[in-house]
Amino acid sequence: MRKEYVDIPAGDGVADAYLVVPDGGPHPGVVLFVDAFGLRPRIEEMAERIAAAGYAVLAPNLLYRGGRSPMVEDMAALADESKREAIFGKIFPLISQLDTAAITRDAQMYLDFFHAQEGVAEGPVVITGYCMGGLNALKVIEALPDRVKAIASFHGGRLATDDPDSPHLRVGAITGEVYFGHADQDHSMDAEQIKTLERALDEAGVTYRSEIYEGAGHGFTMTDTAAYHEEGEKRHWANLFALLERVNG
Repeated sequence: MRKEYVDIPAGDGVADAYLVVPDGGPHPGVVLFVDAFGLRPRIEEMAERIAAAGYAVLAPNLLYRGGRSPMVEDMAALADESKREAIFGKIFPLISQLDTAAITRDAQMYLDFFHAQEGVAEGPVVITGYCMGGLNALKVIEALPDRVKAIASFHGGRLATDDPDSPHLRVGAITGEVYFGHADQDHSMDAEQIKTLERALDEAGVTYRSEIYEGAGHGFTMTDTAAYHEEGEKRHWANLFALLERVNG
């Protein structure tokens, strides 16, 4: 299995990324959209687990405009309130600057790079996204339906808001399948927002599943944060691999 950090010419600079490709192939492509804390050992571990099931995986640094990974030098610092404030002070402005146009421009270049790699199959990919990565994944499948055949969003936030750029307003462009694993204790995607998203998906006739993970908070898949929820993380893997099997069968 090939595992390496790579540099991708992206929309506004160079995005560092983690690439994992099993031997042989070509293998169906999966793009892993990271959370706000970026590339780190936990993300490498997740990418390698997906690759072990027979998929080529690319995990780009979505916040490359703010510098190369790691975005957070010490994940343990998140437990320290004074240090956490400084970390979020660095990250949140980068997230707010990442609008739909930039996300789409970047995604096109990520996919061009990915498909040029040996061992990666041609054709549409699946995107699995976490936290802000779930939001970005939804925007990308709407903007590039011919290049993305499915997405899975786990504890994705701000998927249905009053903002004119809210992705729930453009779900009619989706031609593939979408899955949402919502945390039931998530201020960035509360029960009313979930209903709004589901209503939009129903009205557009999108093939989707939207589930609430009881007892889980925002970030529940991430073993290196205090938000980690073991049952929710296990359930996420089951649902992600089921989606990958359905759309690549």
